[in-house]
Amino acid sequence: MLAERVVACRNQHGEGIFWDPAEGLVRWTDIEGRALWAYDPADDVSAMMPMRDRVCCFAPRRQGGLIVAYADRVALFDPESGSEELIHRFEPENPDTRLNDGRTDRAGRFVLGGMNEVTGKPDSSVISIGPDLSVRTLIEGVSCANSTCFSPDGATMYFTDTPDREILAFDYDAEGGNLSNRRVHADFTSEPGLPDGSCVDAEGGVWNAEWEGRRVVRIAPDGEIDAIIEVPVWKPTCCAFGGPDLDTLFITTSRLMSDEDVLRKEPDSGGLFAVKPGIHGVMDAPFNG
Repeated sequence: MLAERVVACRNQHGEGIFWDPAEGLVRWTDIEGRALWAYDPADDVSAMMPMRDRVCCFAPRRQGGLIVAYADRVALFDPESGSEELIHRFEPENPDTRLNDGRTDRAGRFVLGGMNEVTGKPDSSVISIGPDLSVRTLIEGVSCANSTCFSPDGATMYFTDTPDREILAFDYDAEGGNLSNRRVHADFTSEPGLPDGSCVDAEGGVWNAEWEGRRVVRIAPDGEIDAIIEVPVWKPTCCAFGGPDLDTLFITTSRLMSDEDVLRKEPDSGGLFAVKPGIHGVMDAPFNG
């Protein structure tokens, strides 16, 4: 299967994509372009909102507005007024780390992790923000958090520290938001790219965008890759099911660290791509705080 470009947005670094059912929009961030994007597949119209800081991932709130993970902090954000309420400063003692990837769990917590964008050291973490806005650390010793997503029943959390080239699975206590039984779910050592952002489908498969791999793969519940979506650009970054029936897989991509020769050959780099893979996704819960 081949994904097709649907928005020629040329993001510097598209990421953090999700489907917003209340608005009927695909939403994502251009981290390095400091902008939030939205696409209406029904009308084939896209829009961009400039942001004053880098937004690494975000999610809609049940009571309206967004929870936004900037590089150095998490805040509640009102897109109408531009006002924000600070929740948490992320690793202020370490200027080399920033937030990167995150999604809500089935109970509406926001689970997100960081990366060391200067040295690549494993000195960042994964945190969870509850509906009461309390913050807990779930995983330590992380160099580049990615692939955070949850099984349809919410009992398993998937995660990768990208340089390790493997996707992990944890037993996840949906009531308390606790992790246990860490194990390798999928080995990417033979894959052409590195594991980046993920989502799940209704049958329990994990769809992962392979950074510098030109593709998105489906990891079956048994940990084997059983489907491949070819993406006609070098750097897919994240994916999410969207559309009224959750039957379209939308894929963000990046132009980051691509030289002029690559961009000349692949002018659609940084665009939003889509494909109908013949399976339905699972709706992400809004942030419950």
